[in-house]
Parts: sequence; structure tokens; C-alpha cells
Amino acid sequence: MNVKFVGAGPGDPELITLKGYHALSNADVVIYAGSLVNPELLKYCKPSCEIHDSAYLNLDEIIELCEKGVNSGKSVVRLHTGDFSIYGSLREQIERLNALEIGYDLIPGVSSFLGAASSLEIEYTIPEISQSLIITRMEGRTPVPKAESIRSFAAHKTSMAIFLSSGMISDVMTELIAGGYPKATPAAMIYKATWPDERILRGTLETLPALAAEAGITKTALIIVGECLGKSYNDSKLYDKDFKHEFRS
Repeated sequence: MNVKFVGAGPGDPELITLKGYHALSNADVVIYAGSLVNPELLKYCKPSCEIHDSAYLNLDEIIELCEKGVNSGKSVVRLHTGDFSIYGSLREQIERLNALEIGYDLIPGVSSFLGAASSLEIEYTIPEISQSLIITRMEGRTPVPKAESIRSFAAHKTSMAIFLSSGMISDVMTELIAGGYPKATPAAMIYKATWPDERILRGTLETLPALAAEAGITKTALIIVGECLGKSYNDSKLYDKDFKHEFRS
């Protein structure tokens, strides 16, 4: 019996993958990130399922629950918000399971930066405008490697999705401008992307901090920056009638 790590998706309970849904609906034990995962997802669990909120647990307690469940022959699901590969604390958990010789399966989920793009109706990669996406965070209580500072990434002036930083938005905007983005660069903050109470703020690097302060948004929000939010775009070559490739001559 393996522990199943499941990405719950960004919030909308229908945005869990089909494979994740099957794991959750068949679980005997679920350990979910209660501060971030939409509790509506727990309605997929069977009535007999034992449910634990990891917001109240430390790492040792989480692993102990996994070990106890597996050793009892139970199906254990560790339910993470979005996709656990991005700020999901995955590595520390699987390393401890490895040490205990407990197997695990990883079932990816839809990250909030993807849900945010759909809510904002944008494409991060627009031909000749932006062909890259930087996913990062502002340094806070958790340090960030010096070479990965917000300011250094800003030099690329490409699309950027900034996690875990909405409470420091003034500092984020200051660093982005200092790094090279023009003050008028489009920027957005999206609170609880894809949830029923989702809120979207649109502005520029210069105006977004005041909009966030007025809205009272200080957490559970993504910051999106770049010309991907602007009005300019170019058609791709993929569907250009004059562009030849192996499937279309």
C-alpha cells in the first residue's frame, strides 16, 4: 500500500484530475492542507474516511499518520493545494517515507498559476512578446537564493507569476521596477483563483499596491506581471496558412 500525494487543483473542486478524484474517493485516510484546499473536495470522500487537517500538524505528525495508515492496510491520500511540485513541501515528506521504506504515488494537480491565467483570460506566452514564464516568490521568513531575487528576474521583463508574496506587494513592485520593468507594466493580483469568492485586481506595477490595500487583500493571492496582461499580441505561426510544417503543406 502506497501513500498517494494528490494535487487538489487551485480551488474549483471540478479542477482536480480524474486520477486524483479516484484516489480521493477511494481513500480510507486523507491528510489535507486545510488552510488552502477547498473543503468542498472532501465531499468526494466516502463517509467512513478518516480526515486530518495538516494545518494543525507538524511534519513528524503527518508522517506518523501516513505510516500508521499504510501499516494498517489503509489507502492514504496526502491532499495538497494546486500542484505539490510548486511550494508544496513535497521533498521533505517523500524523503521521510523513503527512510521508512514506505512507497508513494504522485498524482499531479492544476496549479493556481494556471487557474489564474484562465480567470484572467490570458496566455503567458505570446509570440514575439513573451516566450517565458518565471514562477517565483518574494523573500520573507523563507530565504530565497541570492541569484533568484525578484529584482534579478525582473531584468528579463517576461511574464511572471509571484506566489506567497501578496502581503509584501509594495516591496514586490519596488523590486520589479528596480530590476528593470517599466512602472507602467501591466500587473494583476488574483485572490483565491477559481474559488467562488475569487477577486481580480488589475493595474500596473505603480498602481497595484494601492488597489490591493483598498481591497484589503494580503494573503491567498497570486501576483501576475508582464505584457501578457496587455492588449498587444501576435498570431502564432502554428495556424498561419502560409506556414508549412510536417502536418500541413
